[in-house]
Amino acid sequence: MEMERRTINMTELRVKSKPNSEEGEKTVRTIEGHAAVFNKWSEKMGGFFPYKERVLPGAFKDSIEKDDIRALFNHNPDYVLGRNKSGTLELKEDEKGLKVTIHPPDTQWARDLLVSIDRGDITQMSFGFIVESDRWGLEEGMDVRELQKVKLFDVSPVTYPAYPQTDIGVRSIDEVFKKHKEEERQKKAIKAKEKLDLYKRKIEILSKY
Repeated sequence: MEMERRTINMTELRVKSKPNSEEGEKTVRTIEGHAAVFNKWSEKMGGFFPYKERVLPGAFKDSIEKDDIRALFNHNPDYVLGRNKSGTLELKEDEKGLKVTIHPPDTQWARDLLVSIDRGDITQMSFGFIVESDRWGLEEGMDVRELQKVKLFDVSPVTYPAYPQTDIGVRSIDEVFKKHKEEERQKKAIKAKEKLDLYKRKIEILSKY
């Protein structure tokens, strides 16, 4: 499966400061916000195959508990802000969505990022994932997709969001939709074959009498 990315406008993405009791005067700064919001329909996505999607509560639960997830800057593995296994990235589902708390390293590039977030120059966050379970349907005549369970790879404050409306995003999302339609077609074909096989068996049984 191909990894997907989604971006939301993090108007509440913020830097929090508090004194470090272990180091006296030194201040600890964290990045906090939500990387995903539950039950909120996205804008229309895709190109030739438009649809909307939303994330359902519980979609991240298993991944948070078992997976090794990173916080990156601009999805760049050279700029690691935190990691859940080391305790420098905290992830949890709350009533709003996927709550993120990052304890960034005390490095120059990370300090520069904190300044950019403080200034409001960076307000968006993206998350990378693979869908493990989803559900498709129709809403007001449009195809819709609900993400029920995902495997989370990273969360990332981003300078430029990887919007689905970009050329690359549209191609990726169209592939998702085509895959869904192909799976739907295969399921219908299997059901039709099962009905046909059942009908043939009935004829065979009746022909014996």
